Amino acid sequence: MNELIFVTGLFGLLFGSFANVCVYRIPRGESIVSPGSHCPNCQHPIAFYDNIPLLSWLLLRGECRYCHTAIRWRYPFLELLMGVSWGWLAWHYGLSAQLPVAVTLLSLLWVLSIIDLETFLLPDLLTLPGIVVGVGFSIWLGNWQDAVLGALLGYAVLWLVAKLFLRVTGQEGMGQGDFKLLAMLGAFMGWQALPFIIFASSLAGTLLGALLLWRSKRDLRSEIPFGPYLAAAGMVWFLWHDAILDWYLHVSGMQG
Repeated sequence: MNELIFVTGLFGLLFGSFANVCVYRIPRGESIVSPGSHCPNCQHPIAFYDNIPLLSWLLLRGECRYCHTAIRWRYPFLELLMGVSWGWLAWHYGLSAQLPVAVTLLSLLWVLSIIDLETFLLPDLLTLPGIVVGVGFSIWLGNWQDAVLGALLGYAVLWLVAKLFLRVTGQEGMGQGDFKLLAMLGAFMGWQALPFIIFASSLAGTLLGALLLWRSKRDLRSEIPFGPYLAAAGMVWFLWHDAILDWYLHVSGMQG
Protein backbone atom coordinates (compact mmCIF):
# COMPACT_ATOMS: atom_id res chain seq x y z
CA MET A 1 0.00 0.00 0.00
CA ASN A 2 2.78 2.45 0.89
CA GLU A 3 4.49 1.68 -2.40
CA LEU A 4 1.27 2.43 -4.29
CA ILE A 5 0.86 5.77 -2.49
CA PHE A 6 4.49 6.75 -3.14
CA VAL A 7 4.51 5.79 -6.81
CA THR A 8 1.11 7.36 -7.48
CA GLY A 9 2.15 10.56 -5.69
CA LEU A 10 5.37 10.67 -7.70
CA PHE A 11 3.46 10.37 -10.96
CA GLY A 12 1.17 13.10 -9.66
CA LEU A 13 4.15 15.43 -9.23
CA LEU A 14 5.24 14.71 -12.79
CA PHE A 15 1.72 15.26 -14.09
CA GLY A 16 1.62 18.54 -12.17
CA SER A 17 4.41 19.84 -14.39
CA PHE A 18 2.35 18.97 -17.47
CA ALA A 19 -0.75 20.45 -15.84
CA ASN A 20 1.07 23.78 -15.59
CA VAL A 21 1.71 23.63 -19.33
CA CYS A 22 -2.01 23.07 -19.90
CA VAL A 23 -3.00 25.95 -17.60
CA TYR A 24 -0.69 28.36 -19.41
CA ARG A 25 -1.07 27.27 -23.03
CA ILE A 26 -4.63 26.04 -23.54
CA PRO A 27 -6.35 29.39 -22.86
CA ARG A 28 -3.89 31.03 -25.27
CA GLY A 29 -4.66 28.53 -28.02
CA GLU A 30 -1.11 27.18 -28.00
CA SER A 31 -0.04 23.57 -28.50
CA ILE A 32 0.62 21.62 -25.30
CA VAL A 33 3.08 19.41 -27.19
CA SER A 34 5.44 21.80 -28.96
CA PRO A 35 7.55 23.73 -28.53
CA GLY A 36 9.08 22.22 -25.42
CA SER A 37 9.08 23.90 -22.02
CA HIS A 38 10.42 27.44 -22.14
CA CYS A 39 10.45 30.57 -20.01
CA PRO A 40 7.35 32.68 -20.75
CA ASN A 41 9.42 35.84 -20.33
CA CYS A 42 12.68 35.26 -22.24
CA GLN A 43 11.48 32.24 -24.29
CA HIS A 44 14.69 30.34 -23.50
CA PRO A 45 14.19 26.54 -23.59
CA ILE A 46 14.16 24.94 -20.17
CA ALA A 47 16.61 22.05 -19.75
CA PHE A 48 15.39 18.82 -18.17
CA TYR A 49 17.40 19.47 -15.01
CA ASP A 50 15.57 22.77 -14.57
CA ASN A 51 12.20 21.09 -15.06
CA ILE A 52 12.17 18.62 -12.18
CA PRO A 53 8.93 19.13 -10.22
CA LEU A 54 9.42 21.17 -7.04
CA LEU A 55 13.15 20.43 -6.80
CA SER A 56 14.17 22.65 -9.73
CA TRP A 57 12.06 25.52 -8.43
CA LEU A 58 13.77 25.26 -5.04
CA LEU A 59 17.28 25.02 -6.52
CA LEU A 60 16.65 27.98 -8.81
CA ARG A 61 15.19 29.93 -5.87
CA GLY A 62 12.02 30.58 -7.82
CA GLU A 63 13.72 32.35 -10.74
CA CYS A 64 14.44 31.65 -14.39
CA ARG A 65 18.08 30.59 -14.79
CA TYR A 66 18.55 32.90 -17.79
CA CYS A 67 16.52 36.10 -17.29
CA HIS A 68 16.02 35.80 -13.50
CA THR A 69 12.33 36.57 -13.80
CA ALA A 70 10.40 35.21 -10.82
CA ILE A 71 8.62 31.93 -11.49
CA ARG A 72 4.98 32.17 -10.45
CA TRP A 73 4.02 30.38 -7.26
CA ARG A 74 1.34 28.57 -9.24
CA TYR A 75 3.97 26.27 -10.80
CA PRO A 76 5.28 24.59 -7.63
CA PHE A 77 1.83 24.86 -6.03
CA LEU A 78 0.10 22.90 -8.79
CA GLU A 79 2.91 20.31 -8.88
CA LEU A 80 2.61 19.78 -5.13
CA LEU A 81 -1.19 19.81 -5.31
CA MET A 82 -1.21 17.07 -7.94
CA GLY A 83 1.35 14.97 -6.10
CA VAL A 84 -0.53 15.17 -2.79
CA SER A 85 -3.91 14.64 -4.48
CA TRP A 86 -2.79 11.57 -6.39
CA GLY A 87 -1.07 10.08 -3.34
CA TRP A 88 -4.12 10.71 -1.16
CA LEU A 89 -6.43 9.14 -3.75
CA ALA A 90 -4.19 6.06 -3.82
CA TRP A 91 -4.51 5.82 -0.04
CA HIS A 92 -8.28 6.43 -0.17
CA TYR A 93 -9.19 4.00 -2.95
CA GLY A 94 -6.29 1.58 -3.01
CA LEU A 95 -5.66 -0.46 -6.13
CA SER A 96 -9.28 -0.43 -7.28
CA ALA A 97 -11.30 0.43 -10.36
CA GLN A 98 -12.23 3.77 -8.77
CA LEU A 99 -8.61 4.97 -8.56
CA PRO A 100 -8.06 5.86 -12.25
CA VAL A 101 -11.52 7.46 -12.36
CA ALA A 102 -10.74 9.59 -9.31
CA VAL A 103 -7.28 10.59 -10.55
CA THR A 104 -8.64 11.61 -13.96
CA LEU A 105 -11.60 13.56 -12.61
CA LEU A 106 -9.77 15.45 -9.88
CA SER A 107 -6.88 16.29 -12.19
CA LEU A 108 -9.29 17.76 -14.73
CA LEU A 109 -11.08 19.71 -12.02
CA TRP A 110 -7.88 21.19 -10.56
CA VAL A 111 -6.68 22.30 -14.00
CA LEU A 112 -10.06 23.71 -15.02
CA SER A 113 -10.44 25.55 -11.71
CA ILE A 114 -7.07 27.27 -11.99
CA ILE A 115 -7.67 28.21 -15.63
CA ASP A 116 -11.05 29.68 -14.70
CA LEU A 117 -9.58 31.64 -11.79
CA GLU A 118 -6.83 33.07 -14.00
CA THR A 119 -8.68 33.64 -17.27
CA PHE A 120 -12.46 33.25 -16.64
CA LEU A 121 -12.42 30.44 -19.20
CA LEU A 122 -13.39 26.77 -19.08
CA PRO A 123 -11.88 25.52 -22.35
CA ASP A 124 -13.81 23.11 -24.56
CA LEU A 125 -10.50 21.32 -25.11
CA LEU A 126 -10.83 19.99 -21.56
CA THR A 127 -14.56 19.88 -20.79
CA LEU A 128 -15.75 18.16 -23.97
CA PRO A 129 -13.18 15.33 -23.89
CA GLY A 130 -13.91 15.18 -20.15
CA ILE A 131 -17.55 14.39 -20.90
CA VAL A 132 -16.51 11.60 -23.29
CA VAL A 133 -14.01 10.18 -20.81
CA GLY A 134 -16.58 10.32 -18.01
CA VAL A 135 -19.10 8.38 -20.07
CA GLY A 136 -16.35 5.94 -21.07
CA PHE A 137 -15.49 5.24 -17.43
CA SER A 138 -19.18 4.82 -16.68
CA ILE A 139 -19.53 2.25 -19.47
CA TRP A 140 -16.56 0.42 -17.94
CA LEU A 141 -18.18 0.50 -14.48
CA GLY A 142 -21.59 -0.50 -15.83
CA ASN A 143 -23.70 2.64 -15.24
CA TRP A 144 -23.57 4.39 -18.59
CA GLN A 145 -27.29 5.28 -18.59
CA ASP A 146 -26.89 7.42 -15.46
CA ALA A 147 -23.79 9.03 -16.98
CA VAL A 148 -25.46 9.97 -20.26
CA LEU A 149 -28.51 11.33 -18.45
CA GLY A 150 -26.21 13.18 -16.04
CA ALA A 151 -24.33 14.83 -18.90
CA LEU A 152 -27.53 15.89 -20.67
CA LEU A 153 -29.23 17.17 -17.53
CA GLY A 154 -26.07 18.86 -16.30
CA TYR A 155 -25.87 20.96 -19.43
CA ALA A 156 -29.61 21.57 -19.70
CA VAL A 157 -30.18 22.70 -16.11
CA LEU A 158 -27.51 25.42 -16.13
CA TRP A 159 -28.50 26.46 -19.66
CA LEU A 160 -32.07 26.98 -18.43
CA VAL A 161 -30.92 28.87 -15.32
CA ALA A 162 -28.73 31.14 -17.43
CA LYS A 163 -31.57 31.85 -19.88
CA LEU A 164 -33.94 32.72 -17.03
CA PHE A 165 -31.33 34.94 -15.40
CA LEU A 166 -30.73 36.75 -18.68
CA ARG A 167 -34.45 37.26 -19.21
CA VAL A 168 -35.00 38.61 -15.69
CA THR A 169 -31.87 40.78 -15.31
CA GLY A 170 -30.80 41.45 -18.88
CA GLN A 171 -27.27 40.28 -17.96
CA GLU A 172 -25.29 37.11 -18.60
CA GLY A 173 -25.14 35.07 -15.39
CA MET A 174 -22.66 32.39 -16.44
CA GLY A 175 -20.85 31.14 -19.51
CA GLN A 176 -21.36 28.02 -21.58
CA GLY A 177 -18.19 26.60 -20.07
CA ASP A 178 -20.07 26.20 -16.79
CA PHE A 179 -22.79 24.20 -18.58
CA LYS A 180 -20.18 21.87 -20.04
CA LEU A 181 -18.36 21.49 -16.73
CA LEU A 182 -21.55 20.39 -14.99
CA ALA A 183 -22.23 18.04 -17.92
CA MET A 184 -18.75 16.57 -17.37
CA LEU A 185 -19.47 16.08 -13.67
CA GLY A 186 -22.75 14.39 -14.54
CA ALA A 187 -20.93 12.13 -17.01
CA PHE A 188 -18.47 11.01 -14.34
CA MET A 189 -20.92 10.65 -11.44
CA GLY A 190 -24.38 10.25 -12.92
CA TRP A 191 -27.47 12.43 -12.67
CA GLN A 192 -27.81 11.60 -8.95
CA ALA A 193 -24.88 13.89 -8.15
CA LEU A 194 -26.38 16.98 -9.79
CA PRO A 195 -28.75 18.20 -7.02
CA PHE A 196 -25.97 18.31 -4.45
CA ILE A 197 -23.45 19.87 -6.83
CA ILE A 198 -25.87 22.59 -7.94
CA PHE A 199 -27.00 23.37 -4.38
CA ALA A 200 -23.54 23.30 -2.77
CA SER A 201 -21.83 25.28 -5.53
CA SER A 202 -24.59 27.90 -5.56
CA LEU A 203 -24.47 28.28 -1.78
CA ALA A 204 -20.68 28.49 -1.69
CA GLY A 205 -20.61 30.85 -4.65
CA THR A 206 -23.17 33.16 -3.06
CA LEU A 207 -21.49 33.28 0.35
CA LEU A 208 -17.87 33.49 -0.78
CA GLY A 209 -18.70 35.75 -3.72
CA ALA A 210 -20.50 38.19 -1.45
CA LEU A 211 -17.58 38.17 0.98
CA LEU A 212 -15.02 38.80 -1.75
CA LEU A 213 -17.08 41.58 -3.27
CA TRP A 214 -17.56 43.19 0.15
CA ARG A 215 -13.88 43.02 1.02
CA SER A 216 -12.74 44.30 -2.36
CA LYS A 217 -15.45 47.00 -2.47
CA ARG A 218 -16.15 46.10 -6.10
CA ASP A 219 -19.39 46.60 -7.92
CA LEU A 220 -21.87 43.78 -7.38
CA ARG A 221 -21.89 43.22 -11.13
CA SER A 222 -18.21 42.24 -11.03
CA GLU A 223 -17.55 38.91 -12.69
CA ILE A 224 -16.68 35.98 -10.43
CA PRO A 225 -15.81 32.59 -11.97
CA PHE A 226 -18.33 29.89 -11.05
CA GLY A 227 -16.28 26.93 -12.32
CA PRO A 228 -14.21 26.46 -9.13
CA TYR A 229 -17.39 26.24 -7.05
CA LEU A 230 -18.81 23.56 -9.35
CA ALA A 231 -15.49 21.73 -9.27
CA ALA A 232 -15.24 21.86 -5.47
CA ALA A 233 -18.80 20.61 -5.00
CA GLY A 234 -18.14 17.84 -7.52
CA MET A 235 -14.99 16.76 -5.68
CA VAL A 236 -16.85 16.65 -2.37
CA TRP A 237 -19.67 14.53 -3.79
CA PHE A 238 -17.33 12.17 -5.62
CA LEU A 239 -15.22 11.51 -2.54
CA TRP A 240 -17.81 11.52 0.24
CA HIS A 241 -21.26 11.01 -1.29
CA ASP A 242 -21.99 7.97 0.90
CA ALA A 243 -21.29 9.96 4.06
CA ILE A 244 -23.36 12.88 2.77
CA LEU A 245 -26.33 10.60 2.03
CA ASP A 246 -26.03 8.91 5.45
CA TRP A 247 -25.98 12.31 7.15
CA TYR A 248 -29.01 13.47 5.16
CA LEU A 249 -30.98 10.36 5.99
CA HIS A 250 -30.07 10.73 9.65
CA VAL A 251 -31.08 14.38 10.02
CA SER A 252 -34.26 13.85 8.00
CA GLY A 253 -35.34 11.05 10.33
CA MET A 254 -35.36 8.42 7.59
CA GLN A 255 -32.72 6.32 9.33
CA GLY A 256 -33.20 4.57 12.62
